[in-house]
Amino acid sequence: MTSRRMVIAMSGGVDSSVVAALMVQEGWDAVGVTLQLRSCDDRMASRSCCSADGITQARAVAGALGIPHYVLDCRETFLDRVMRPAWAEYELGRTPSPCLHCNREMKFGYLGEYAERIGADRIATGHYARIERNANGTRLLRGVDRAKDQSYFLSDLSPEQVARLELPLGGMTKPEVRALARTMNLVSAERHESQDICLAMEGLGFPESLRQRFEKDTRAGDFVDPNGKVLGPHDGFHRYTIGQRRGLGIALGTRAHVIGLRAEDAAVILSTEDTDLLSSGLLATDLHWYTPPMDHCIVQIRSRHAGAPARLELQEGGRALIQFDTPQSAVTPGQALAFYDGDQLLGGGWIDVAIPR
Repeated sequence: MTSRRMVIAMSGGVDSSVVAALMVQEGWDAVGVTLQLRSCDDRMASRSCCSADGITQARAVAGALGIPHYVLDCRETFLDRVMRPAWAEYELGRTPSPCLHCNREMKFGYLGEYAERIGADRIATGHYARIERNANGTRLLRGVDRAKDQSYFLSDLSPEQVARLELPLGGMTKPEVRALARTMNLVSAERHESQDICLAMEGLGFPESLRQRFEKDTRAGDFVDPNGKVLGPHDGFHRYTIGQRRGLGIALGTRAHVIGLRAEDAAVILSTEDTDLLSSGLLATDLHWYTPPMDHCIVQIRSRHAGAPARLELQEGGRALIQFDTPQSAVTPGQALAFYDGDQLLGGGWIDVAIPR
């Protein structure tokens, strides 16, 4: 028998507040939960989803809705499951996707474990994506507002995690959600978005935040051109990613971008040619599927990538060779990739190696 108890992931923002209100209206036995991922005095901005202000807002919304609200202290788990693995990727010259790890390990992992303990059948969040259920199972779809679509950030969830999801905002636009919050008189109706500040210290980028948190060396090295010629020194290997053009810290007299990172000697490879950023395909690893894979589908290789048609050749061990119909720019090892058939999310995986054009 299906339970009517549901855990609502509440950040204190307008999206999760509207979700909580909608679930109460639908008659769910709702329990609001805020995950405390960072210490409230840990140089976080006040707009972080796990700041003291966010917790206060979430508690106020839950109180107004007449549902219980709990704060789960999972700072050590967040450090071990999300932050340490992210720094390990930077040390290898790869660019991590911490938001996807956080969703899998914390928002639907740690929180999912809590939901099981209290007998909750479902978890609802404010992600802009859609869930459809029918006799054939559960489908995860892009949000109708493509500018806000967050299905890519859910592409690392396990099929079991997807099966428990409720995503009430997937059929709305952000302005519609704001208007609904005002109609419901929610105290968070005008609250700014958190902008994932929970992953970085205020005033610092994510990689530098990690370096300081774990007290690691900066690993100075050299900028080199595609032929190995030394162009000049840099003072921090972790600060660079494939495709980066700004903040390089070197003047070459023309625009340059990062086309490669070499961990063994901390070399950052630069090029002034845009074509050097193009890849004909990639090798993917740790693939998982919500529906049987297709030989040809749309592959999204980063959060702001529109997706590109590609052919898949599945290999053993959850790996695949992916060949784009048209070469793609800045294919970055360490980043997540998501597979789509139209709006339907078919599965996900991770970029292991970019194949040069």
